[in-house]
Formats: sequence, C-alpha cells, structure tokens
Amino acid sequence: MADNIRPAGVFDTNYNEDMALNRTTGDKLRVYGGFGLLLLIPLIAQIGIIPNYWVTIINNIAILVIAAQGLNILIGYAGQISLGHAAFMAVGAYSAAVLAKGFDVTIAGNLMEIGPFPFWVSIPLATLFTGLVGLIFGLPSLRVKGFYLAMATLAAQFIIPWLIENPLEHWTRAPSALQEIPAPNFFGIILDTSFEIYYLIVPLSVFLMLIARNIIRTRTGRAFISVRDNDLAAELLGINVFWYKLQAFFISAMYAGVAGALLAFDRGSLNPEFFTLEQSVALLAMLVIGGAGFPLAPLFGVAVFELLTSWIIPAISPLLNSALPTLLPFIESTNISSSLRPILFGLMLIIFLIFEPRGLAYRWEILRISWKIRPYSY
Repeated sequence: MADNIRPAGVFDTNYNEDMALNRTTGDKLRVYGGFGLLLLIPLIAQIGIIPNYWVTIINNIAILVIAAQGLNILIGYAGQISLGHAAFMAVGAYSAAVLAKGFDVTIAGNLMEIGPFPFWVSIPLATLFTGLVGLIFGLPSLRVKGFYLAMATLAAQFIIPWLIENPLEHWTRAPSALQEIPAPNFFGIILDTSFEIYYLIVPLSVFLMLIARNIIRTRTGRAFISVRDNDLAAELLGINVFWYKLQAFFISAMYAGVAGALLAFDRGSLNPEFFTLEQSVALLAMLVIGGAGFPLAPLFGVAVFELLTSWIIPAISPLLNSALPTLLPFIESTNISSSLRPILFGLMLIIFLIFEPRGLAYRWEILRISWKIRPYSY
C-alpha cells in the first residue's frame, strides 16, 4: 500500500520510475544504508560493541524469515493453507546435507559413491527437490480447500519425517541424525563460524525477500491474489486456478527448502526433532503476528516471535513459577513449570489476534502512509 503513495511533489516521469521498488532518493538511502549496516554487524560484534550472540540470533531470524516468506506466498497471497511447512524444511535440510556429505547407493548390484557436492550445488538441488515434493502435496488443492486442505498438508508433517527416519537408516553414509555436515567452502574460505556463515545466510535472506516482493508484482502474483480472494471468479476470468495453486505450493516449498538447507549448514548437524509439527504451527504463528499478505510480514512475525520466546517469556517465567503454585495449589508445581511457556505464548498470540488482527505489517503500512502524506493524514 505505502509503496504506491509518494510524498507531495514527487512524480513519476517514466515507466522505470513507476515500476521501481524504491521511488525516492530517501527510500534508496534507507534501504541500502540499512543493508550495509546489517553487513557490518559481525564486525561490530567482534570488536565488542554488541554481544556476539546477536550474530547467532540474526542468523536464526534470517533462516526463519525465508521459511515464513514461503508460507506467506502460499497463505497470504494464494490463500492456500499448509500445516506441513516444517516438513518441507526437513526435505531441504536433509537433501542439502546428504548431497554435501555424499552417499552410497546400490545400482544393479553395484555399490556407487555419489558426492560430496559443494554447497553452491547442494542448496539449489535441495531447493528444486523440495519444490517437487511440495507439488506432490499440493495436488489435493485441486479438489479441496480450507480445513480439508489443512488436513491434507498435515499429512506431509507425518509422512516426510517417517520417510526420513526409516529409509535413510539403510543408507551407509546418510543416517537420519546427520552429524558433522561439511561447512560451506566459498572459494577457499571455510564458513564454519556464525560470523562467517552470516555472510551467506543474511544476504541470501534479503535477496529471497526481494524476489518474493517482485513475484507479487508480476502476472503470477496477481493471479495468486485473485485465487485467494475468489477462486470461482478467477476461474471465470480465465485464470487456471489449479495451475497457480500448484505454483504457489512449488514456490512455497522451495523457500522452505532453502531455509532448511541453510539451517543444516548453520548448525552442522541435523535431527528429525528439529522439524516437528510444533515448528509448523510456530511458522503459522509468526505469519499471524506479522500479518499474512504483506511483504514485511515474515520479518515482523519472526522478530517478535524470537523476542517473545527468547526474551519476554523467559524473563517473566521465574516470577510466575514462584507465584502460581501458591495461587493454584491443586496443580503440581512441575506441571505448571512445564506448561508455562506454551500457555504464555498462546495468551500473547490471542492478544495479537484481538488487538492487531491484521498483523504488525499492516500497522507499519498505515504508519508509513501517514508519514508520507503528512500533515494531511486525515
């Protein structure tokens, strides 16, 4: 919304200016300056201005932003629900890890060694494979939608982890719990620390957010929105609804695959417990907090989610752990302490739904518009 509004006296004089994402000099300075500052964070942390753990936090946020951006394309723009997004992240993570480590297969009775592949090959191949898996689970979208589609995608959350845990156990070099995944090697530079891999994760996250923002400005993106708003009307207008639904699942799964692959290289090891149904629900919660259907929704949602789970809830949990057993003597204190974090997060999510149902990104758009048209904000 705010991108289509310019301050008084700013006019477009050609089509390039009309199509530009950043239409004023101030917008360009803010965007490029912010990106440059983002790249300086590891250097700032190394000299002690900010704590080192901020680099790890930003890496985690950038990975989750990629995954949430894929879910935003599927839910926020195409209007299709998915409860198996973490499973698609698992496909990308294990595919990239297996390719990076190499594996053995038996073909016509002969044992063949495949790989290892460099990370710049492993990530694209894992991304493409994850997109194809997303197509398979997107096929039910032709016949069902809403709650029934959610149940169909929920099947992916159970089928994919089972396939990872069982067939991979029979591979000589690819068990389900992958350890010591090779660090990315960028022209002889080994990205084996959080400071170094930062320059792989964060720029790629920004680049993929830019791609997602441009996808919505294309014919495909407009078709996604029409399918979301009214798929019957879109079909009557000549839009191939099934084709665009499959494209949405394919793109969404590819984003999840990239996030999973980066997670594998960042952590250096994998376990199926990283990709549970709880993680899929958490990604949906991030999108609810951020505001589905807005380009910056994943960034706001992931940042607030990390703030809640890593800072606010741990800060107030000790106080509640000491007070609630007295107020609720009929409940065992161990049960209270183990249930406190999910209960607090659920309550905060309800508060967001009540007071900001369209998400933080929507409020940010309103603030941007009010600033641009000042002092005539009425």
